[in-house]
Amino acid sequence: MFYFQTMFQQVYNGITGSAVIPAVQQISEAILLLAALFAVYEAYAKGGDARTLALAGIRYLFMGLLITQYPNVFINVTNAVANLAQAIAPTDVWTNFRDQVQGYMSANNGQGAWWNWVVGGVAGAFSLIFQAIAVLVFPISYALFSFFYSMYGAVLYVVGPLVLALYPALGVGQLARTFMVNLMVWSAWGIIYAIISQLLTIMSANSLNSIFTAQSFGGAFQGASQMLLISLSSILLSIMILLIPFIARRVVSGDIGSTMLTVVGVAASAAHAAVGAWAGMQGGAARAAGGGETPPPPPPPGGPPTPPGETVAVVGGGGGGTSGEYEGDMEGGGAPRPPSEPSEAAAAPGAAEAAGSAAAAAV
Repeated sequence: MFYFQTMFQQVYNGITGSAVIPAVQQISEAILLLAALFAVYEAYAKGGDARTLALAGIRYLFMGLLITQYPNVFINVTNAVANLAQAIAPTDVWTNFRDQVQGYMSANNGQGAWWNWVVGGVAGAFSLIFQAIAVLVFPISYALFSFFYSMYGAVLYVVGPLVLALYPALGVGQLARTFMVNLMVWSAWGIIYAIISQLLTIMSANSLNSIFTAQSFGGAFQGASQMLLISLSSILLSIMILLIPFIARRVVSGDIGSTMLTVVGVAASAAHAAVGAWAGMQGGAARAAGGGETPPPPPPPGGPPTPPGETVAVVGGGGGGTSGEYEGDMEGGGAPRPPSEPSEAAAAPGAAEAAGSAAAAAV
């Protein structure tokens, strides 16, 4: 197992040997019993539904057995994940790097070496800073990762029986989903740790001796001194190990998949815009090759103008004389005049009809 998994094993043994887990198991069994009695009453209220009663009995019996054997089940699942991580990366890159850096610093720096670097001026001060980074940054980062791994696992281990006791009554609700997601995220820490460790092994950055032999960290920092390589490698390894919890959360939650789809959509939009711009450039080049002719303007909304000598019918209310005069002007070849004002009879046909009716009544 890796170092942080070994640390969790110690935490697990301490919690299991204390009175915490038995107390949590008793509370969980009481909750499970009350929920089972409520399920029996619910089946009786439905008219003695034998099917509902049988399903409830199977669920609560299975959960009761699981809570009874909960410590063994939890550690077996944890060991299975640890064995998978060990199969992915048999070599612990981070632990080997830490041990080799400690050996290198002990072999190349005596008791008065720190004071000699300080009195060496600016160059000595910079060398002292690099040594401090190499000695402090990576061990602190690795210790923080191991501590939070153990703490996260301890919390999941303690609250697990309570969630299992509520599962038959509540079903796959928010509480159960949250617990399962957190358990998967915590288990993914070790797997991602092993994947990165194997990646560093492939890049020949799995040990301090490999870094010194290649004079680079996975192909980066070529030509740097040994102390500078140690410092930069420590910083990169610290960043990698501190990003593992965030990567695990993204992987389990599926955010990486949605991010990849977003990137693909943006790339497709950019490609479409590039194709459109290329088509526009090709069209401009074709017009330039054709003599720079511009297309004719579109026709006006009212249609083309009427040539001289043709009659134009004026649509309007009353007044036939108006149309005749307009047609005559057009036939004479003169400029068309606007139509004359309508006559009074045409303007007021209702008044003429009223006068005729009054005369007929008088006769």
